[in-house]
Amino acid sequence: MEFILTLVDYFLHLDEHLGLLIADYGSWTYAVLFLIIFAETGFVVTPFLPGDSLIFAAGAFAGLRLLNPWAIFALLSIAAIVGDSVNYAIGKAIGPRAFSGNVRFLKKGYLDRTHAFYEKHGGKTIILARFIPIIRTFAPFVAGVGAMTYRNFIFYNIAGGLLWVGIFTGLGYFFGNIPAVQENFTYVILAIVFLSVLPPIFELLRERLRHKRAIAK
Repeated sequence: MEFILTLVDYFLHLDEHLGLLIADYGSWTYAVLFLIIFAETGFVVTPFLPGDSLIFAAGAFAGLRLLNPWAIFALLSIAAIVGDSVNYAIGKAIGPRAFSGNVRFLKKGYLDRTHAFYEKHGGKTIILARFIPIIRTFAPFVAGVGAMTYRNFIFYNIAGGLLWVGIFTGLGYFFGNIPAVQENFTYVILAIVFLSVLPPIFELLRERLRHKRAIAK
């Protein structure tokens, strides 16, 4: 319980904690940021780590000239791309064994359908997942489990990683130090998280509407 409360406090007061990190560790801050983004995207067991908000906060400190914006963009893009690639590799490695038929509720048919889904919608899924907390951690893993071809995966992985880091670094750099944003940073972070989960909600509603129309016909 104490760990959860500490994590929530760190997440909601990211600006304060990142400022202390920069003050205490200087250039080593880049390594810490790299590891956090890599872990959040690279391992399915760490979806709770901050992603959007951390990149936004790093961009804001870059706007104050305490961090280099180009270094932030380059390093965190690499972390995001490599993280997704590792997650994909893990999914691909354990997928065949997990769906071998020895585990009753993991059917081979699930794997086949997952593979077909990613081959058809994989590009959109991988890119959009970058902007959705938790889902971005699981998307590359499922792509690996579903045996999405790596040639398709890596193209959208790179495009999604560059867009994700570039957009949130830019937002933090240009808007993170506006007085109203600084004074309400906690609410800004919550708003970022809220806006990040809207796309899958809209997609779900659209899919349900499409399904109802198909039944009506």
